[in-house]
Amino acid sequence: MEHSLSLLTDIALSIIFATLFSHIAKALKQPLVLGYVIAGLFIGPLLGPYIDSKLHIGYVHSEDSIELISEIGLILLLFIIGLEIDLKELARMGRSMFALGVLQFFLGVAAAWFAFKTFFPPAPGNFDLLYFAIALSLSSTMIVVKLLHDKFEISTVAGRLTIGVLVLQDIWAILFMGIQPDLQDPQIWNVLGSLAKGCALVLIAFVISRYVLSRLFLFAAAKPELVLITSIAWCFFLCGVAEKAELSKEMGALIAGVSIAAFPYGADVISKLSGIRDFFITLFFVALGMKVQAPSSGDLGLAFLAVGFVLLSRVLIVAPTVYFSGKGLRAGIVAGLNLAQISEFSLVILALGVQKEHIGKELQAIVLTSMIIASIISTYVILFNDRIARGILAFVSLFGVKEKGEPLESQVTGETKRDIVILGYFRIAQGLIEGIEKDRPSWLKRILVVDFNPIYRQTLESKGVRWAYGDLANPESLHHLGIEEARYVVCTVSDMILKGTTNRRLLESLKSICRHHQPKIILTTDDPKEADVLRNNGAAHVIVPGRLSGLSLFTELRGMVENSGLINLEKSAKPKTKKASSNKKKAVKAK
Repeated sequence: MEHSLSLLTDIALSIIFATLFSHIAKALKQPLVLGYVIAGLFIGPLLGPYIDSKLHIGYVHSEDSIELISEIGLILLLFIIGLEIDLKELARMGRSMFALGVLQFFLGVAAAWFAFKTFFPPAPGNFDLLYFAIALSLSSTMIVVKLLHDKFEISTVAGRLTIGVLVLQDIWAILFMGIQPDLQDPQIWNVLGSLAKGCALVLIAFVISRYVLSRLFLFAAAKPELVLITSIAWCFFLCGVAEKAELSKEMGALIAGVSIAAFPYGADVISKLSGIRDFFITLFFVALGMKVQAPSSGDLGLAFLAVGFVLLSRVLIVAPTVYFSGKGLRAGIVAGLNLAQISEFSLVILALGVQKEHIGKELQAIVLTSMIIASIISTYVILFNDRIARGILAFVSLFGVKEKGEPLESQVTGETKRDIVILGYFRIAQGLIEGIEKDRPSWLKRILVVDFNPIYRQTLESKGVRWAYGDLANPESLHHLGIEEARYVVCTVSDMILKGTTNRRLLESLKSICRHHQPKIILTTDDPKEADVLRNNGAAHVIVPGRLSGLSLFTELRGMVENSGLINLEKSAKPKTKKASSNKKKAVKAK
């Protein structure tokens, strides 16, 4: 009981101080991550006792409590990273994208090895240099994805290149974690045994996912919250299996995400987990701040040197590779700048290294300090990546290196842009698709349908329409589906059918998501007065199904009545003609 109260107190203090310092950071136009880390410094063992003695507000005595909570956040983060790894998309990236992912990681490890070997002299049984080189070669998926989403740059050429490299970095990290237990005794059979366990876990996960989870998701699709809880249960189940197999829990979480990434429910699960993840990740960064020890001048200097190396090496490796692959020098520079930080994965790998006595806590502290510094600097680098890239372009142009021009998005993805988005696939949408199919079949490849009922997926995709699972009540679902560059967004579902939202709320969400490229938004309502409100708030057009049905019925009825009247007139005219003809014949006969 006492332990439970202590845990609650520690969490409460962490959230209160994280909130306080994040508000201060926002007011000073600083990254929120900085506020979380400073909160950890204030309530952790470094400054906590001093603050407590002066203000008597208490501090976190049990770092293990917060570390436990932050570990859950890290597991959820890696699960979401796995959900964002689309193996089909990875295959479509082509050889140039794969070459970029390979060169960035392995050249980064090699460059770090040679740059820092004087600080960590290689020796038998000493893995400091290897861990340090690998740590500096992995970038932070959480920071990059969050900032690129906030800047609406995920779908740009540089954004796609950045995400592609992050995906491949995760794969290299997984492979290293597979052989990590056997570094002390690197015999080929031990290494192969670890890799075999990892491959077996992947195989089992994909088989269960294909034949069991697919049916479970189909059954639960109409209840989005059931899809969410099923996904989280799958994540923690594989974490337990991985731990039993002497692999890391984090590796199990990543594999769980990858194994269901191909399902159409992935984006919706990501959007619903975002709030839960952000809560735990806040504690994760607070815990990072707690772990910061008073660094010596030498360690602090080495941390700044590592951050400088990360920033320089990312641009020098990524930019030329992208440039020579024909995707533009600016795109390469921006992608390199986006990747200039140290990954949370690095901390996981280092923590496992400390557990297995491969490295000491001193190295972990140096990398942690480097990560915090790099995270803060990288936030500004990504925020001003375009200006920095233009400055670098201006500099290299002095040496005759010029931009070749960036390819169009369609050339990068190999797919027609889906600029017509239809939200909800019910009777109105079905009639709309039917009309388009008859009159404008070329539009089908431009359409994205977002709905929660997978029963229509196969039919739509056979026509060339892309179908995506999404919960319209959750704006993050739409954000993750990448509709921010749509030209036309049509909601064909009225408030009576919508669950958890209204067309008015949906309109505000769409305006926020697409604020850099406002599309024509068409909405549906059963209330004519609400239609006026929606138009005044920015809707390009509002459908009132009852009114349309009435007008359509009037047109049909008018046609029937008019046709019926014409027939009656014709019928009434024909007997008279016959009668007149008969009378005429009788008159002639009488004569």
